[in-house]
Amino acid sequence: MSLDDMTSAAITVPDFALVVLIGASGAGKSTFARRHFRPTEIVSSDACRGIVADDETDQGATPDAFALLNAILDLRLKNRRLTVVDATNVRPDDRRKLVEVARRWHALSVAIVLDSGEDVCRARNAARPDRVFGPHVIRNQMASLRRGLRGLPREGFRQVHALRSEAEIAAVTVSRQRLWTDRRDEAGPFDIIGDVHGCAAECAALLERLGYAITRESRDGEPRYRVVPLPGRKAIFVGDVVDRGPRVADALRLVMDMVEDGHALCVMGNHEAKVEKWLNGRDVKVGHGLQASIDSLSAESEAFRARARRFIGGLVSHYLLDAGRLAVAHAGIKAEMMGRASGAVRGFCLFGDTTGEVDEFGLPVRQNWAAEYRGDTKVVYGHTPAIEAAWLNNTLCVDTGCVFGGRLTALRYPEMEIVWVPAGQVYAEPTRPLASAIVLGAEVGAQAEVDDLLDLADVSGKRIITTRLMPSVTIREENTAAALEVMSRFAIDPKWLIYLPPTISPCETAKEDGYLEHPREALDFYCREGVRQVMAQEKHMGSRALIVVCRDEGVARRRFGVGGGGLGAVYTRTGRAFFADARQQEEVLARTRDALDSSGLMAELDTDWVLLDAEIMPWSAKAQALITGQYAPTPAAARIGLGTLADALRRARAHGADVGDLLSQATDRLGRAETFASVIRRYAWPITGIDDLRIAPFHLLASEGRVQSDRTQSWHMGHLARLASVDPLFRTTATVMVDLDSAAEVEAAIAWWLDLTASGGEGMVVKPADFVARGRRGITQPAVKCRGRDYLRLIYGPDYDTPEHLALLRQRGLGAKRSLAFREFALGLEALERFVAREPLRRVHECVFGVLALESEPLDPRL
Repeated sequence: MSLDDMTSAAITVPDFALVVLIGASGAGKSTFARRHFRPTEIVSSDACRGIVADDETDQGATPDAFALLNAILDLRLKNRRLTVVDATNVRPDDRRKLVEVARRWHALSVAIVLDSGEDVCRARNAARPDRVFGPHVIRNQMASLRRGLRGLPREGFRQVHALRSEAEIAAVTVSRQRLWTDRRDEAGPFDIIGDVHGCAAECAALLERLGYAITRESRDGEPRYRVVPLPGRKAIFVGDVVDRGPRVADALRLVMDMVEDGHALCVMGNHEAKVEKWLNGRDVKVGHGLQASIDSLSAESEAFRARARRFIGGLVSHYLLDAGRLAVAHAGIKAEMMGRASGAVRGFCLFGDTTGEVDEFGLPVRQNWAAEYRGDTKVVYGHTPAIEAAWLNNTLCVDTGCVFGGRLTALRYPEMEIVWVPAGQVYAEPTRPLASAIVLGAEVGAQAEVDDLLDLADVSGKRIITTRLMPSVTIREENTAAALEVMSRFAIDPKWLIYLPPTISPCETAKEDGYLEHPREALDFYCREGVRQVMAQEKHMGSRALIVVCRDEGVARRRFGVGGGGLGAVYTRTGRAFFADARQQEEVLARTRDALDSSGLMAELDTDWVLLDAEIMPWSAKAQALITGQYAPTPAAARIGLGTLADALRRARAHGADVGDLLSQATDRLGRAETFASVIRRYAWPITGIDDLRIAPFHLLASEGRVQSDRTQSWHMGHLARLASVDPLFRTTATVMVDLDSAAEVEAAIAWWLDLTASGGEGMVVKPADFVARGRRGITQPAVKCRGRDYLRLIYGPDYDTPEHLALLRQRGLGAKRSLAFREFALGLEALERFVAREPLRRVHECVFGVLALESEPLDPRL
């Protein structure tokens, strides 16, 4: 590069780059930076001195100032922010450290040299009282600058711009250009096509299956393709269009024509890199199918080869698309490389993560980078042929070995539909056997195999989880520790834990005399929220249970990655096994599976697994130890203590003592204790086997391909009622639909609750008619519970409904409980949506752990 080549009247810099200003003190670097860059983009050594020493001229603070400068530079480049370093930077050693940071974050380095002249620099420094140093300083800086100018490209600067006078510095313009890899403004829809390898016939067949119309024509005496996509769609080829196959030139022609006409994008593959060398006349080892490209391209015209040379030379390493949601690269790409440019990025995108060793087939040994990938961006790639395309940690390899007799595969984005056509024949034999997305013999998917090892870093520490219903849910670090304690010591196999349900808030305290909770308050809550129709459901006195059940153990292995773990799991709302006896669980799962089949639900939902939310009765089935150790002693102690007191008071009264109201109070409290005991008996009965249980499912939460949160409550209850019609193990739940605009329906619902609780029912749960409903300020509470007067004795004690106690209890606050319920609701649905979308288990568990962590927040457990 000559000095004339470096002279610039207009400078264009990448929109993500390290820009290093080089010039002697007084050259005008700070003024130049302020004129052409945002203040936040400029990192000044003088400003850093001021930060660390309160004096921008304190040369003694220089080491600390540059430590701060490098730290800021490191963080800005990590976050993909253009950064301008305003310092003299005249010595190669100073610049080397900056370029090293840029290389670490795959940022292009740009040098802008400001050479105002020694006299100008001296005059400017003389006018600044804070710059007191001898003339030799400027002289030495200018000498260092000019000595190192020609060596700047060798130091790693991709662009060098030299401005050699005040006039040039004043007149120059600076503009920005996005990196060629940056297509974040293109949202698709896309059809991402795997390695073609000269299989032109299969490529055309796949395009036609995807809806593209293909015709042959001639332009400028050369055969060409005219390809018309469906409106708005664009194809993206993951590279390796060439080599190995029967019609390399034709496949290349098809792709080039689509790209030239604006109907496709293509990234560079490692095989294109070798073909480019051959086209440029460079020495290249002929192997791995290159001879097929040489033979095919040699038969074409010089004009075609020149066009192919230009096309391949213009291919980029990868594309970042759809606001950063999608990346396409030939061999894959790490999260920290996306939308960046460096030799390391290009090498990874072309060859993957290699160890430098070769295997027994003479091929590079590759690290499984996808198994370690943790990015939110979906990565679609090729390079490593597999028998079938399968998602792994948000990545998808679409090279399914067409040239080896497999398939040519495409991903329709954003539909996430995989489309393929079979190879016409085996055109080449693979050097290494094709990998499988399924572990042979175990029928466990690659994702499930990777999910066998859960990473603590994926769920620990403070976390901010983004969900569809809430922009973010914050989980505090101390709460995640509690969740990990539960998961590591008490929970079922984590692979079954795809959902945990939200807590349910009670209604506001009642205004009616003698009531803590009354249905009018529950109905009024939704009326104030603007919800017009609700469903009141009988609240069963049992234990909450989640039932995930598969058609057979093969489904459990393939879909959940659980081998030898039965048909599914029955677990509590805190992720623990519901049944201590595994045989009981298996019997419940088998009968649930059979009932789903017999009722036609499995077939209707087109699924081979289902997740149910249910109540299992009696309460004693799960809480017998709690009843025996905590609840039953209460009335027993009351009978002894209050009975003895009442007898003593009667004797005292018989002897003429004035006992006042003490006897009536003792008798009243004893009666309340007996009512407490009767409530316990009502909700407990002997269990000798599964036939003594009753399961009342109320939500059919998810099945293959769908979370049922867009269904109404009536749909859920209506479909689940079919289980009770085929197996007495299941029971239906009594419900009442209420139009909140109808006073008559509201009063009828209140009367229904009064009758229900008077006859021993626990109470009711009121839910909006829609599973996810909007209130005045967005999504509203998924449910509000209203418990009966007698049941509340179990919660607050036998004497809770005395006037003095009710007055205290009515002061309870519900804000924290309702906030918790909504956050858990958002996290639970997010977990299911991620599972159904086949996201990695760590992404599902992020939400499940979040629900568990929120449960450790300090709240009144009686609410």
